[in-house]
Amino acid sequence: MSHYKSNLRDIEFNLFEYLRMGDVYGTAPFDSFDQDTAMDALREVDRLSREEFAESFVDSDRVKLELVDGEVKLPESVHASLDAMFDGGWHLLGIGQDLGGFDAPNSLRWATTEMFVGASPATFLYASGGLMARVIAEVGTEEQKQTWARAIVENRWGATMVLTEPDAGSDVGNGTSKAVQVEGSTYHLEGVKRFITSGENDYYENIVHLVLARREGGEPGTKGLSMFIVPKYLMNDDGTIGERNGIHTTAIEDKMGIKGSTTCELTMGMNEPCIGYLVGDVHEGIKQMFLVIEDARMLIGVKSASTLSTGYLNALEYAKERVQSADMTQMADKTAPRVEIIRHPDVRRMLMLQKSYSEGLRALWMYTAMTLDKKVLEPDNEYWAKLNDLLLPIVKGYSSEKAYELLATSLQVFGGSGFTRDYPIEQYIRDAKIDTLYEGTTAIQALDLFFRKIVRDQGMTLMRFAEGILEYVKGGSDEFAFERQELGQALEQVQNHVGTLVNHSVASMQEPSEIYKVGFRTNALLESLSEVIMAWLLLEHAEISLARLPEATGADADFYEGKIASARFFVREALPKVALRTAGAEAEDGWLMDVPDAAF
Repeated sequence: MSHYKSNLRDIEFNLFEYLRMGDVYGTAPFDSFDQDTAMDALREVDRLSREEFAESFVDSDRVKLELVDGEVKLPESVHASLDAMFDGGWHLLGIGQDLGGFDAPNSLRWATTEMFVGASPATFLYASGGLMARVIAEVGTEEQKQTWARAIVENRWGATMVLTEPDAGSDVGNGTSKAVQVEGSTYHLEGVKRFITSGENDYYENIVHLVLARREGGEPGTKGLSMFIVPKYLMNDDGTIGERNGIHTTAIEDKMGIKGSTTCELTMGMNEPCIGYLVGDVHEGIKQMFLVIEDARMLIGVKSASTLSTGYLNALEYAKERVQSADMTQMADKTAPRVEIIRHPDVRRMLMLQKSYSEGLRALWMYTAMTLDKKVLEPDNEYWAKLNDLLLPIVKGYSSEKAYELLATSLQVFGGSGFTRDYPIEQYIRDAKIDTLYEGTTAIQALDLFFRKIVRDQGMTLMRFAEGILEYVKGGSDEFAFERQELGQALEQVQNHVGTLVNHSVASMQEPSEIYKVGFRTNALLESLSEVIMAWLLLEHAEISLARLPEATGADADFYEGKIASARFFVREALPKVALRTAGAEAEDGWLMDVPDAAF
């Protein structure tokens, strides 16, 4: 039996009952997918992910990957999982029709991604060719679109993003890899890159790397960086595979989790030519690469939510089957019958904790995916692009932190059994930790949220978004009057938290050390804003569920009851912490920066 347990019903609820994407599916520009077609696709991906894609989950962790003569051989089960996805054409969902893809709505693409990446996360990380093809098609020249982007899609080639260097992780502008112009848009690249996901494997005939490097004579920092197409194998004029290029895997990392994903050190231009092609014939590398980074950050948020969801559903199944101890009302009676552990209060608490957060995280990323569709549907409305920018660090930063934290709760439900390899939870935890680290740590996401998405925007997008939440607070049903009151108070506290950090930021112009106060409390702001948004989304879900309950029967009735319980539990569990974080921000005096380094 597969380890992976999907939640197709909640995906369907988010898409069609809450977000009402069925109203736009089947209409331009989403002509290829009406609601029925989308549901058929989701049901098939649900089956495929559980029955076939998930088959590589264990092997991807247990079969040690080794670099032999510059190559890495993947387990056959990984090959089979990828074959199942590619043969079904599911990699084409997010590809434009001009490149032979289906041009599916972003909300649908990310919904299928949840299932694939939850079923076998390390395996799914190899499927990044479509993203790189989309980026090349968007910012490359027409020739690059028709050659490299099309070749990636049609030939099922792999592709990677290549940023990090041994001494330049999140500080990308400190990179030393250089590009020397050979002729026109053709360059020779030299340098070493680290932590490159899927940098080498034997599944793909060719791997196309998108590399950031500093052009010779380029200015320091990120402004001097350019992006280059650097293939493992060059391409002949007729489109066939050509000569080996001078980019080689020189090491692979031995990691805590996602072991089945090759995380590589790449060396370029060592004693041989390494040919790279300047993307778009412009030196706008960091701007171009952010198209990749933003998609990767969304993926991490979806991966985190998906892993927590299957962790919860595994724990739920176990709790309904595992018999241990008498009911608490009879615990003094040694002859009382033993009950399933779901009947124990603390286990119930742990289960609802996981349920409410997993549904909240799914609601968060699905709402964010909806903003991507809105950008397409309303290209002249800047609000949706700005809202997506605001939400993205929340999806990546908060989801990754909470999923990792709460997967420990999933394991706790299993007791000692959860600590063994008999159940998948221990691997979930190891595979999830990386989500808080790559593509910008949680601290970086929090700083990005405050400085780039709130301060730089003068809080305009946040205020407009908050108005929508406040509208619900004032106008929701009486059934959730208590919850709406709590939400309104928490929203006000978040606004106070933002104001406090803004004041510290302004004060730092006169007294630089004031900025430390901001640094101490941006993570807390990320948490509080995330929880207010999730509480709002879950309460709106609850309103819909309450309205549908009278006519619902069977599994649907149980589902709607569960949605209401999730919302109420989340409000009581999460929102009281918002006021505490705000109080902490208001009281922050930066004293910790004065403690001598030697005292740590």
